[in-house]
Amino acid sequence: MSVPTPRPVSRLRSPVGPGRAAAALLGLVIAADLFAVYAGLALYDVTGDLMNGATGGAVLRRTDAAVSLDSPALKVHSGSLLVCVIVYVSWFVLVRGNAEVFDPAEQSMKSSWAVVGWFVPGLNLWYPRRITLEIWDASSPAGTRRSHLLVNVWWTLWLLSLLADWMGDLHYEERFGPDGNHAVVELSLIANVVEIAAAALAILVVLRLTRMQHEKALARAGVPVEA
Repeated sequence: MSVPTPRPVSRLRSPVGPGRAAAALLGLVIAADLFAVYAGLALYDVTGDLMNGATGGAVLRRTDAAVSLDSPALKVHSGSLLVCVIVYVSWFVLVRGNAEVFDPAEQSMKSSWAVVGWFVPGLNLWYPRRITLEIWDASSPAGTRRSHLLVNVWWTLWLLSLLADWMGDLHYEERFGPDGNHAVVELSLIANVVEIAAAALAILVVLRLTRMQHEKALARAGVPVEA
């Protein structure tokens, strides 16, 4: 399944359907994260016992159960995130195209960055936020500027979840055994919890921006909105 590429637009396209789909899949990611947290807590508990020297059949059975739960949780999370990314980026390309119609002067970056910016290492820590803010400003009612607080808090939480994931991977490469795994699971739990908060705010960003564009499109005289 390929990621859509931006195309020049001269007409507005309704963001309502794609926005609802993106919000729903962000909700699915939250559900997958909650499952991952549940599995991670079981693994965190048993690695803590192993780190403290616990032995015996009961601990081994708990370890097997925790590992068997953690594996499907990881697959569910990865799968839901992949589908969400495809749908979210499709919505993002659409609202970026609408922003070009609303206020081309506000868009300082080429439309291709609405896709590429999410996947280029380093640039993906900054470009998506910048593009989102430009779309946000172009979609605000004429003559007004809406606060960027929601976007900024969402993006900060998203970066924190990436940082926790990165630290967990780094720790896992440097340390092995129950103590190292215990620390990795702890960082993974932190990343999942922060990601839940980031996804919840992302839903608000999607719904708010979708509504802003829909209302602005309806207010524009003589500009048709495609279904």
